[in-house]
Amino acid sequence: MNPSILLKNGTVLLHGDGDVPYPRRTDILIEGNIISQMGTNLAAPSADTKVIDCRDKIVAPGFIDTHNHLWQTQLKGRHANDLLLDYLPKGNMQGYFYTGHDIFWGQLGGALEAIDAGTTCVVDHAHMNYSPETGTNAVSATVSSGIRAFFCYCPTSRVKSWCPLTKDDDLLPPWLLTQLESLAKQSPFGDGRVHIGLAFDWFLMPKQAVVDLFEKARRWGVKLITAHYTKGPYSGDFSPIQILESYGLLASDLIFSHSNAADMRDADLLKRRNAFVSCTPETEMQMALGEPLAFRPEFASQCALGVDCHSNNSSDMMTQMRLALQYARARANQAFLDHGKLPRRLQALVEDAFNLATIQGARAVHMEDKIGTIAPGKLADLVLFATDSPAMICAAQHNPLAAVVMHASVRDVDTVIVDGQIRKENGRLLPCELDPGLVSGSRSGSEQVTWTWADIAAQLLKSQGRVQRENEKVDMTNMLDRVIEAHKVDPNSVVDSIV
Repeated sequence: MNPSILLKNGTVLLHGDGDVPYPRRTDILIEGNIISQMGTNLAAPSADTKVIDCRDKIVAPGFIDTHNHLWQTQLKGRHANDLLLDYLPKGNMQGYFYTGHDIFWGQLGGALEAIDAGTTCVVDHAHMNYSPETGTNAVSATVSSGIRAFFCYCPTSRVKSWCPLTKDDDLLPPWLLTQLESLAKQSPFGDGRVHIGLAFDWFLMPKQAVVDLFEKARRWGVKLITAHYTKGPYSGDFSPIQILESYGLLASDLIFSHSNAADMRDADLLKRRNAFVSCTPETEMQMALGEPLAFRPEFASQCALGVDCHSNNSSDMMTQMRLALQYARARANQAFLDHGKLPRRLQALVEDAFNLATIQGARAVHMEDKIGTIAPGKLADLVLFATDSPAMICAAQHNPLAAVVMHASVRDVDTVIVDGQIRKENGRLLPCELDPGLVSGSRSGSEQVTWTWADIAAQLLKSQGRVQRENEKVDMTNMLDRVIEAHKVDPNSVVDSIV
């Protein structure tokens, strides 16, 4: 642990009036987990201060991913040509096959993949709670990774049988509520980095059951509540935003992922209650969820970005920024072309995309006074980009912001600092120390304490093989039809062509 870190002569991406980001050459002194000073020619406060030469680095706020499912690492590679109904049995329901050890390594792998890409804070929609062990192991892995997180504990729709496909009707068994209460009251974990939240998707439950759960969770101390919103053929023609408003539950601690079919009433309610939407353009465009909302004027003030399924797609926020931005540009430009005109200027800007992954994410989790921008007194969550790679050279020197949004990739993420601790340095993840049992009962399945990425990768491959072998014991033929029936999707709405 470094008592202090001095970043010298970096090109720092700051935020001015109106959230306009701009670069400035400056030093940053980190003491403990706080940015204590910024300015030119800062001196190291002690001989133990770690000094990093940032003359060839861009220093940005750590990215904030407002929707992810970190546990799914072992499922990567399965979903390249999947729609949502294909993903459900091959991804969402796979918690059935995971042991507590599988959850630990999958969660750790997902969190480290995020850090590797410059994400310092993540909202984890943790829909894998099949037993008390899976919950404690997932929290323990999150703590071990070093990431800042809202672990949103989810009452999970648990598979009882694959053939026929049936689910456990009891979404809120006593053990689940007991564990949620216990974790929420112990929170935060990991020196304050990991907070317990609630993830909830079951808005067709009786009103009183929903009200009771939300009121209990808030009373127990959950910091954030997140929910999927996929109105339409997938889940019915209802709005979770409007349901929660009618129940008196809609508040600023809510993030709704996707929300592609949200209407003007939803937009008004989000602004009125200061709730947010997490747009995940990569999955939304692939899985037929609808057009991303991020740049629609009526929603823009309440939007942030997320990765969603790192088992399906990239886990870096640069990709999500770029996809959201270029989709919005294409959509706006097409309107001109449809009228035989050319746009005089672009309406969606790189500055807006950058803010979606930084200050807007901070607002979504209501930590804008602590993260999302760089300033003295804020938490030291930072990402340093190398500027001399084939991708970044010349772009970084001409327009550092454009370099990050339009040119950077994970390869260019040189150093990542979370809560004042270096987690990636010189382009490589640093070893992490596994949580020794901070969460009562958690287990990694190993007595080893310090693990390199190579060690963790070996465990992930071993776990992936075990999960796959369990999958192969189940007859997955005609699974799409079984999913349609089990989820009460109108089979006439699932077609090969609309011609």
